[in-house]
Amino acid sequence: MNIPEVLFVCVHNAGRSQMAAALLAHHAGGAVDVRSAGSAPAESINPAVREAMAEIGLDLSREVPKKLTTDAVEAADVVITMGCGDACPIFPGKRYLDWQLDDPAGQSVEHVRPIRDEIDRRVRALLAELVPATS
Repeated sequence: MNIPEVLFVCVHNAGRSQMAAALLAHHAGGAVDVRSAGSAPAESINPAVREAMAEIGLDLSREVPKKLTTDAVEAADVVITMGCGDACPIFPGKRYLDWQLDDPAGQSVEHVRPIRDEIDRRVRALLAELVPATS
């Protein structure tokens, strides 16, 4: 069985895409390969994003923003941009989604929590589509 691969893309790969990748990897438990990247990666993960994720038991302290590559897009089955207008190469046969989400940059953890929770809701719905429950 092929494991679906999902790529989350945001300009800086320091907030929304990192949260989405961590949440999907956590919920999928190995059933989905997950990556995240950005066209202009930041130096580090947004501190409020790290804190909001730590509150739900997900540690982003070792994560580093990564540069978006054509190879990463080509390898993915699903490419999700995070409402930040990032440009991705388009390849036939890929599923492209754009999740319009508030930008956590410069926000307090109080403002990041609802963004995290909305990403979590969307990630769970995506996972249910990609890996239907077997009974």
